[in-house]
Amino acid sequence: MDRLDRVAAAISEGEQFRRLVEGVTDYAIYMLDPDGLVSSWNAGAERIKGYRPDEIIGRSFATFYTEAERLSGEPQRALEIARSVGRFEKEAQRVRKDGSQFWAHVIIDAIREPDGELVGFAKITRDITERVTTQRELELAREELFHSQKMEAIGQLTGGVAHDFNNLLMAVLGSLELLRKRLPNDDPKLIQLLDNAEKGAERGRALTQRMLAFGRRQELQLRPVDLGTLLHGMRDLLGTSLGPQVKLSIMVPEGLPPATTDTNQLETAILNLVVNARDAMPEGGAIILSAEEEKPPKELALPEARYIRFAVTDTGSGMDEETLARAAEPFFTTKGVGKGTGLGLSMVHGLAEQSGGRLSLASRPDEGTTVVVWLPVAGSEGMAMTSRQAVPAPAMQTEARPLLIVAVDDDPLVLMNTTAMLEDLGHTVIDAMSGMEALEKLEGAGQVDLVITDHAMPSMTGSQLAQQIRARWPDLPVVLATGYAELPPGGNDALPRLSKPFSQAELAKIVESSVRPAS
Repeated sequence: MDRLDRVAAAISEGEQFRRLVEGVTDYAIYMLDPDGLVSSWNAGAERIKGYRPDEIIGRSFATFYTEAERLSGEPQRALEIARSVGRFEKEAQRVRKDGSQFWAHVIIDAIREPDGELVGFAKITRDITERVTTQRELELAREELFHSQKMEAIGQLTGGVAHDFNNLLMAVLGSLELLRKRLPNDDPKLIQLLDNAEKGAERGRALTQRMLAFGRRQELQLRPVDLGTLLHGMRDLLGTSLGPQVKLSIMVPEGLPPATTDTNQLETAILNLVVNARDAMPEGGAIILSAEEEKPPKELALPEARYIRFAVTDTGSGMDEETLARAAEPFFTTKGVGKGTGLGLSMVHGLAEQSGGRLSLASRPDEGTTVVVWLPVAGSEGMAMTSRQAVPAPAMQTEARPLLIVAVDDDPLVLMNTTAMLEDLGHTVIDAMSGMEALEKLEGAGQVDLVITDHAMPSMTGSQLAQQIRARWPDLPVVLATGYAELPPGGNDALPRLSKPFSQAELAKIVESSVRPAS
């Protein structure tokens, strides 16, 4: 009896069993001789792998492996494991007759005579491509959800820190402004120290604005923006920033519809992106600014609408996967100490989100980077208008007269600073550190002209205080001072807003525009 006959005899349990195996179509079930040559072939094997029995019987099962696995000796290793321990099992890619690859779950069992002599192997292969694809899509969705939740959590934390830092800057900048008025102008050293302090505080103010942008809490004025006009208008400014070693190209088709975003913030974002691209090309290179209407990929999970794909592409050093995954996180930077805040991409991320779009990145080491900002087309259905659109209060001409103003803030540093600036403007100020205290003082204060209140206060918010005031004193104007651009649920967007940190000039302007002229 030759070897093939011994293999058939070892597994045969009658004609019925043979027909059952040969008729199975969902699994490839076939036999191998001890050298790995195919000795039987069922209908499932033909369906999955594409070979007819006369095309494959007698050939090595290594035919089904990828070239890389054949070169590495993977087929021989699989047989050796099955021969030594009795079974080999693995999930890997296999190759069909037409050259296409599929994911397979493979089992190889050693078949032996009663005396232990190896007569061959039984091999079962199942096509699991659909399962693997579904599993990968699920893992990708989980990763994207985790990333989204992480960015949301970081955004909330960053926005909260920026809000608190704004209160500190409010006290610092306001006090420095008042101090400048009282210092003698004939002492250059004192003036220089004051200038340095104000410059440092202003840098802190710029940082908080970027932090608020990442946390989607910056003040945006959303309106239609013609990207072609905006980009061509910035060409000279960008060229000056880039220098002669970098070639700048702008590619915007005619008739591109306007996008919805904040013009000033977008200009700042573009400048940040272009400077980042320049820094990634120390030996020079090319930067392409492009915009076109395009349907965003599903993984961005944007609402159904029309979108503009605005991209900044460079030919620089690029980023590896680990760096790319963290690139938009606040304070993460690949630049040297003192050469970057790590808030540039974070600000762009916040701008895109607040505009109703998304930020996406693509990069490979030594192949450059593409930063894409997806923005909704102006007037597009389903557009997410996440920012309160500021409506400037009409300017009112008032007499230069002293007013009685109630200032409310639960932070004593901010309250003292606001009170000092108002008094320096010639007004009389009643201060209160809570909404309840403000109501009590309003009861016995007589004719109050204006209330300026912080919003984020415990027990009673500024918006809730304004509701109480409106119920009791309908004609008394209220100004809401806050470091947040978007008020939390329950906030009153109809109230005049004073953004922290504010200058004395900004404070004077809001007072003038909010108080009616004396009759």
